[in-house]
This record gives sequence, C-alpha cells and structure tokens, in this order.
Amino acid sequence: MEQKLLIQIAKGNQKAFQELYLLYKNKVYNTALGYLQNVEEAEEITQDVFLSIFKRANTFKGQSKVSTWIYRITINKALNQIEKRNRRPKSNLEIQDYHQIDFQHPGILLENKEKAQYLFSVINTLIATQKTAFILSYVEGLPQQEVADIMETTVKSVESLLQRAKTNLKKKLISIYPEGNHKK
Repeated sequence: MEQKLLIQIAKGNQKAFQELYLLYKNKVYNTALGYLQNVEEAEEITQDVFLSIFKRANTFKGQSKVSTWIYRITINKALNQIEKRNRRPKSNLEIQDYHQIDFQHPGILLENKEKAQYLFSVINTLIATQKTAFILSYVEGLPQQEVADIMETTVKSVESLLQRAKTNLKKKLISIYPEGNHKK
C-alpha cells in the first residue's frame, strides 16, 4: 500500500502525499526529537523529511520497506542538523542553554519525565551508530531486523551496537546516579 502511495506521490498526487504524511508524521517527528531533543528543530526536520519524500518519491526503488526509507531520510537529516549545530560558533549563553536539560519526549510518562531528560542527555554522548541503534530499538520500539535495514547493517551488528550502548549508558548513568549502582 505504501509503495503505491509513493508511486502516486511521484506523479504529483496530493491526496496520496497527505495519506503517507498522516501515516508517518508522528514516527518521523518522534525520531527527529529523539535525536535533537529540540521541538523546533524536530518540527523543521519533519517538514524537511516530507518535502524530500515529495521531491524524491520517484527515486524509491522498492529494495527496502517504505518505512525503512523514511527512517533513513529522517536519521540523515537529524544527524546533519546535529553536525550543523556543532559547526556553528556558540556564545556562552547558547552553550549554557544547550547544557540545560529541558527536553520532553511525547512517549515518556509524566512521572518519568525528569529521569528521561537525564537519559536523553546521556544518549547524546553515545557515538552516532550506538545512538541510532539505541533510539530506533528502545525509543521507537522497532524490531532489530528493521533497525539493521535502516542502518544498512546486520542484526548481529545491531545487537553489538546495542550492547555497547547499554554498557556506555550504564557507566555514565551510574556517575550521575551512584545510588542506582546496586548489585542484586
């Protein structure tokens, strides 16, 4: 069904584009937000992703699922935004604002918001491949095979990335929450 929508979008069908948008807007936004932890940037990336989909629908070859293609576009745009953000010279005020943890992901229960803010700040310290595997697997809840497809790697590689990400997160979170280091 989604491939048919892309074919119609490539022909300029606005209704098909709107249908695909409704199917994926939340997934794209949440994925971008997971990477950027900034609502405005996530909204901008979401718009950019759908603009790219509209312009590039005819380039989809069907060698992967449509969702995989859309996630790849989203991740690439989010990583580009992070790179652009890091290249830009920052004032002291911007640096201070960046280090303040004020991030709210829509999928997090209210009582866990503060802990989630710390977790996302630590997730940001992971290398890009670990961060991607972690966000897609644990934040977006995608199966490892789909994560492997999106990352253009193997399931075994995703498992390894997730294991290293969890180990790195655990070390960093214990430094923030030493009281959580209970051996049972």
